Amino acid sequence: MPQAQNDSNPTALEHALDKNEAIQEAVEQSAAELCVVNAVLTQEVPAHLQTGEVAQAIERTEQLESRIQNSADELAQVNLALKEEISLRADLERQLASAQAALDQTHGHSKAKDRTVQGSAAR
Repeated sequence: MPQAQNDSNPTALEHALDKNEAIQEAVEQSAAELCVVNAVLTQEVPAHLQTGEVAQAIERTEQLESRIQNSADELAQVNLALKEEISLRADLERQLASAQAALDQTHGHSKAKDRTVQGSAAR
């Protein structure tokens, strides 16, 4: 029976969580950078020039910034769910190991008792 996973041997869920957290960080950084780009465009381009394609570009960066931030928020929720699943599985693995140990101990006592009974009957 496999033993419970520990920190030196991460589970597939722990690998997924690590990867998701790295992706979340990259997405959040991209959102922050896009926010800076949008702020520069909005502040540095005079209002009377914020028409046509320039206005569309500014609008598009605002939309992208919002979408990227929403994606980062969704990743944070997924990561929380993964953390909860990892914790739940670790608890279940500990309970299973404890139950297995108790069963092994009970089974061991039964064998010892059987040997004692068999030894007494042989006399």
